[in-house]
Amino acid sequence: MKLEVQHGSFGYGRRAVLNDVSFSVSGGEVLAILGSNGIGKTTLLRCTMGLLKWNAGKTLLDGKDINSYKDTELWKRISYVPQAKNTVSLCTAKEMVLLGRSSHLGLFRQPGAEDIRKAEEALEFVGMSKLAEKSCMRISGGELQMVLIARALCTEPELLILDEPESNLDFRNQLLVLETIAKLAQENGIAAIMNTHYPVHALKISDKALILNDDLTNIHGPSSELISEENLTNAFHVDVRIGKNEYEGRSYRSVIPIRIRK
Repeated sequence: MKLEVQHGSFGYGRRAVLNDVSFSVSGGEVLAILGSNGIGKTTLLRCTMGLLKWNAGKTLLDGKDINSYKDTELWKRISYVPQAKNTVSLCTAKEMVLLGRSSHLGLFRQPGAEDIRKAEEALEFVGMSKLAEKSCMRISGGELQMVLIARALCTEPELLILDEPESNLDFRNQLLVLETIAKLAQENGIAAIMNTHYPVHALKISDKALILNDDLTNIHGPSSELISEENLTNAFHVDVRIGKNEYEGRSYRSVIPIRIRK
């Protein structure tokens, strides 16, 4: 599986939001999208998935324009994980995950034993089996984020698209989300695209990065090269220092914002 955006541009009326954006991601890779608040990261995801129409450019899935796929075919291959804070539901965690099977069901078909098994397996994969019968209104934000990832996995997608999956979570839940995304890519061969406000998270799990700047320019390339002090300073208008920390024989990179650029 390979998804490509070629020279994508989008705007609302006369206000340009995205200009000449190009990137690609293949099975087993994680792409992180970085940029300041309001820069257009969520809009970029929506254009990439075909939920918004590019003003110019296109999205290709295995070389075929994404708009030429039937919805049922497309949403079996791509699954979207929105921000948990925007999700409100009275259903149980298992019922929420079962919604991920809708692309595999006919118009009037109810979930069967196989669909229920897939939902239970997805909950187990993300470590949330204990919440199966609990209302989504009564679980924490981190738990709900993992349930939404399980719902996406229940589709059995080739590409997972996540909108700020680790935002508003504590350190433990941030790591849980990041480790799950990395595991899906490394062990299951799923491609993943994630928006994030945290450059250090992108350095931790992503193979590629796309940085959006407020002058409508953008840069795309390997995360280890692209996520630099200079590029982060340009994108966020903050002086940044990137360091290395050793722990149990492994090297981890840290990103420290120093001061606002005036």
